[in-house]
Amino acid sequence: MTDTDPRFAALGARPGKIVAVHLSYASRADQRGRRPAAPSYFFKPSSSLAASGSEIVRPAGTELLAFEGEIALVIGEPARWVTPDAAWSHVASITAANDFGLYDLRANDKGSNVRSKGGDGYTPLGPALLDARAVDPANLRLRTWVDGDLVQDDTTAGLIFSLAQIVADLSQHFTLETGDVVLTGTPAGSSVVTPGQTVEVQVDAGDLSTGRLRTTVVQGERAFDAAIGSLPAVDDTQRTEAWGSAEAVAAAAATRTGDVTETGQNPADRPVPVASPVLATDAGAPHTAPTTDVTETGQNPADHPVPVASPVLVTDAETPASTLSPALRAKLERIPVAALSGQLRKRGLNDVTIDGVRPLTPGSRFVGTARTLRFVPHREDLFATHGGGQNAQKRAFDAVGEGEVIVIEARGETGSGTLGDILAIRAHARGAAAIVTDGGVRDAEAVAAVGIPVFTAGPHPAVLGRRHVPWQTDVAVGCGGTTVEPGDILVGDGDGVIVIPPALADEVADAALAQEEEDAWIAGQVASGHPIEGLFPMNAEWRARFDSERNA
Repeated sequence: MTDTDPRFAALGARPGKIVAVHLSYASRADQRGRRPAAPSYFFKPSSSLAASGSEIVRPAGTELLAFEGEIALVIGEPARWVTPDAAWSHVASITAANDFGLYDLRANDKGSNVRSKGGDGYTPLGPALLDARAVDPANLRLRTWVDGDLVQDDTTAGLIFSLAQIVADLSQHFTLETGDVVLTGTPAGSSVVTPGQTVEVQVDAGDLSTGRLRTTVVQGERAFDAAIGSLPAVDDTQRTEAWGSAEAVAAAAATRTGDVTETGQNPADRPVPVASPVLATDAGAPHTAPTTDVTETGQNPADHPVPVASPVLVTDAETPASTLSPALRAKLERIPVAALSGQLRKRGLNDVTIDGVRPLTPGSRFVGTARTLRFVPHREDLFATHGGGQNAQKRAFDAVGEGEVIVIEARGETGSGTLGDILAIRAHARGAAAIVTDGGVRDAEAVAAVGIPVFTAGPHPAVLGRRHVPWQTDVAVGCGGTTVEPGDILVGDGDGVIVIPPALADEVADAALAQEEEDAWIAGQVASGHPIEGLFPMNAEWRARFDSERNA
């Protein structure tokens, strides 16, 4: 019976639907580096509800379970086409909620949040309801604690969209019915929690309070079955967004010691990286688009974006075989580009950096194998025959696979875009690890918001046909002054992008990790007051000390 189900104890009945706002607090938007012009939403199943005092299970093989303290609205009178001025009268009560999400499944969901936020227990709510008529919706305080430490503290004065606007906007699209729940977004401070930690959320309205909504994280024993569906997947972007910042990711990584991390998770149990070749890719029938005349904007009228769900398209050549094992990828994810450059230089490889490109979003990092796209200089007759329809550019973005990096040869010409937000969305949806172009990026802010690492020579508003003709895919290309072959291994971070010949990758990775360990030890000695002479590089005496401490 619904009225005895402990999951719905705070509400008194099972809600018909739960609607959640993606991004609503200015503090969170500023943290994410993007501020929406209008609210957007997703649904959560009512089976995800849980009472205060419940446990939430982090599935085996996952690492990025994140909390989001939120204010929940419970609808009283049904609302359809209501105005913002009248919207609050349709809210019966408010309470505290925690919109838990498993970022390991976010890439698989491709924006729907069905699995990443719909799990059992992923929407704790309560413990007490406050009468909406007794509170000022513009003056509510929301706080979240993790193990007693205050980590979120904001008020509804910090909302980009008022609570009434959210209700009114939803009522434009469907009827909000009695008992429905609206989760109104989380402020800055959301981050990852691990088994054994407890999260508490509280909403206050002056002297009134919901009390603390308490949830404890426990480790699950069951893992997802690859034979049934997609596996958990993570990359640097997901880690950064889950933890809240690149600095938080680094701090969390620094706590890992030995075979088992401080989170109680064995490294062998960690999710497969988003760019891993072991994850299945979608396949489908070939598809072509009609060719029609080129418009005066340089775009073909039939040249509409390919839907995210479009089947895989035929490429100019066979897909390059993967040369990047999960074990090698895990090594490379730990190594800065500068360290890899030093090791390649020791082996006589100086021309392996893609020069002149920088991350569109600071803090971006990736590891992947090359999938190439070549542009040739613009010529009107050639663009008329090669620029429209399902051209080489679109074939490349429709064929890129999990863990691959689209590398674009644009000859260093930045006078037009070589991709925009639709193509970035397509690459992200297919699980590409990154996009690297020595040309320009159009709609740069929108591309950055997609969440896929993009390294470019800079933004430019012009369309492709101003400077380039899309010509060929899956051939050797020249990008940023170096040659990239399909299947080459690429690593990118704030220092740039480097190309690693696959045959050398394991050797280079092992040597770089050893050098990083040595450099970290030297840095510690310098920080404690030792002079650099004889220490950097180490003389025989310092080398003996280092070897002794390392082997102790």
